[in-house]
Amino acid sequence: MLMQPVAFTAAQAQDTSQPLHLQGLSKEPTEAANAALYDPTDAVLLLLDHQTGLFQTVNDIEISELRRNTVALAKIAEQADIPIIYTASEPNGSNGPLMEELVELLEADDDAQYVARQGEVSSWDNADFVAAVEATGRKTLVIAGVWTSVCVAFPALQALADGYEVVVVMDASGDVSQMASDAALARMVAAGVEPMTTNTFLSETHRTWNRPDAAEWGALYGEVSPGYRAVTESFNRAQEAATGSEDGQQDSQ
Repeated sequence: MLMQPVAFTAAQAQDTSQPLHLQGLSKEPTEAANAALYDPTDAVLLLLDHQTGLFQTVNDIEISELRRNTVALAKIAEQADIPIIYTASEPNGSNGPLMEELVELLEADDDAQYVARQGEVSSWDNADFVAAVEATGRKTLVIAGVWTSVCVAFPALQALADGYEVVVVMDASGDVSQMASDAALARMVAAGVEPMTTNTFLSETHRTWNRPDAAEWGALYGEVSPGYRAVTESFNRAQEAATGSEDGQQDSQ
């Protein structure tokens, strides 16, 4: 259940030695319960082949939604200090360049790394790409890309076989048909890859409103869901109106 951000105090934290997404919880999760959700402190975000030429072949999701969710993923990762590695397949050819809003965002992020490939269809077949992942020291890969059945599925299955935990974000990925996407999803899940959506990634990364950066997380919910932004705006306006009414009553006394 989503709630409006609340003020955070150090006294409310469970244990300030814990990662920020766990500090504000009133109950420390058991090891098993914590393992049931992905760990943002062990994660790397891999954004694969979000290219304008490939977008023209996508038929299982609206392109505007795909673009919005992809940018949102990157912003969530930046907020949580999750390393971002991104790449493109033959960007000077018919696959086209990476989507410009993603490039603008990530080129301004010193911690985001672009890895050029040498024609490999699967990013996991590129030595520089795998080396960049290994250099992070993290073992949970969060992957999104175009096409889902190729550019996402191939490295997801290969990384899983190499001992990584793998999560794929389905609504920040796209494919040539719903059948292709469904088949890829079934194949990956059968192998042990975990699927999620952008809003799930946001909520699992965020984990609690009881944290000092709650307002920044609230803004990210508005990016993932325009409807949630409207809810927040309505709430804020109602609070302003209520505060103004109270101030007016005090002045008249």
